[in-house]
Amino acid sequence: MPIRQMGRVALLALVLTGCALPPLEGRHVSVTLPPAEARATPLGDALAPQKAAHPGKTGVYLLSDPVMTFAALTHLARTAQRSLDLQYYIWYADRSGTLLLRELLDAADRGVRVRLLLDDQGTRQLDAELAALHDHPNIAVRLFNPFMTRDARWIGFLTDFNRANRRMHNKVLIADNQALISGGRNIGDSYFGSTDGFLFSDLDILAVGPVVDEVSRGFDRYWQSRSAYPADRILPTPEDEAAAETRETLDFKADAIALDPQAEDLMVAVRENYVVDQLLNGQLGLEWAPTRLVIDPPTKGLGEHDPNELLTLSLREQLRSPEQSLDIISSFFVPTPTLTDDLISLARQGVRVRVLTNSLDATDMAPAHTGYARYRRPLLEAGVELFEMRRVAEEEPRPEGAGPFGSPATTLHAKAVVVDDRQVFIGSYNVDPRSVLLNTELGFVIDSPDLARAISHTFEMHVPTSAYRLKLEHGEIRWLEQTDDGVTTHPNEPGAGPLKRAVTWFFSLMPIEWML
Repeated sequence: MPIRQMGRVALLALVLTGCALPPLEGRHVSVTLPPAEARATPLGDALAPQKAAHPGKTGVYLLSDPVMTFAALTHLARTAQRSLDLQYYIWYADRSGTLLLRELLDAADRGVRVRLLLDDQGTRQLDAELAALHDHPNIAVRLFNPFMTRDARWIGFLTDFNRANRRMHNKVLIADNQALISGGRNIGDSYFGSTDGFLFSDLDILAVGPVVDEVSRGFDRYWQSRSAYPADRILPTPEDEAAAETRETLDFKADAIALDPQAEDLMVAVRENYVVDQLLNGQLGLEWAPTRLVIDPPTKGLGEHDPNELLTLSLREQLRSPEQSLDIISSFFVPTPTLTDDLISLARQGVRVRVLTNSLDATDMAPAHTGYARYRRPLLEAGVELFEMRRVAEEEPRPEGAGPFGSPATTLHAKAVVVDDRQVFIGSYNVDPRSVLLNTELGFVIDSPDLARAISHTFEMHVPTSAYRLKLEHGEIRWLEQTDDGVTTHPNEPGAGPLKRAVTWFFSLMPIEWML
């Protein structure tokens, strides 16, 4: 073999060896706070009378306002006295991400056990902080389907595509196994209304009651799964002194951010927060309803799951068959031929089917738009109502009461389904093949006519003014934009320039729908 070729083989072997994951033997075993101990915490004691008054039901509160959600997360973390369990797809090293990391550090300093499970695709620029937090005696950090080459993660996709392409999309914070916040939001400024770029319009819930312990047990399964690697087996391990210095720097950065005018909305929301205070005082106005967790098995992260255990099938079983109406809200909507046929069948049976997703201009993932665009015509022909969120100019005011359907400079990120004004699904699950086949997901089916009607009413009142409505005109798709001056009809994807249209056309030629 020529020397040059031998060198290439040796280099390839070195790269492959460097990408090999470490063994998992000897991981510390921990489990969620037992229910009896959870009930004995101050949070459990405060919630006990409310739960006793609604046996078997879960108390749910919608969190649609971004800064209010940030404040609720902050104060729920501060309320915890025994345990904080967090599971997220993305955690950015920006203002809100730094402030919430500091909340975890503060909790650990006062003796709270913190377990932080992050999908490793969404931990960029946080290696030093995560390693330093993991060094804290009360904090354990684990990375889901991690990458060994930290600065060139594309190598992980080249060497182990089947695993690297499977991500943990779940989002939840659980305090003392008594209260949780979960839904569509990751941790970052775009999700909490604190950025000049894409500002995601989203929907979470705060929940207390029996579903919380169920979610905690699900967290344990992910924490102990073969995809969850302790941070010190993936990241460079700092010396104790260096780790302490990094934690101190994190504290200083958070202090500086708290004084930054750009973070003023976040800090005002934290100072004026009422959600957690009212929760503790029994004045929050929770909607008490039968609520069921739907969750993918963590083995989906390795492609070793039983198809019968998938969230998609469980969701179908939990949601009643629509008889009058079906509203689907999904940041990415790729219905595939099977769901397209189902929606067409429902529409032809007289069920009102409405779908809200992103326009090409509003989406932050143009390739996924191609998987949706090919199904628009048959859906419209059958009578399905399609709405596409428009990217609102930053100077435009947020419509009062618009909920997750309208805010300045926004792209839709919420995921919800409403059936017959009786049932609601809220979670991390998008209606697309990636959520069905590749990513792990988590969500809740809530049997609440009041919540269902509230979301449907918001859809009815605010979507027409914050989204394009699609229609067929002489066989061609048209986009109708409602403004104060009337209705403007667009013959092409509105707001999207030639380059973005060209990108979507290119991806439409590729057989990648199963990954979208």
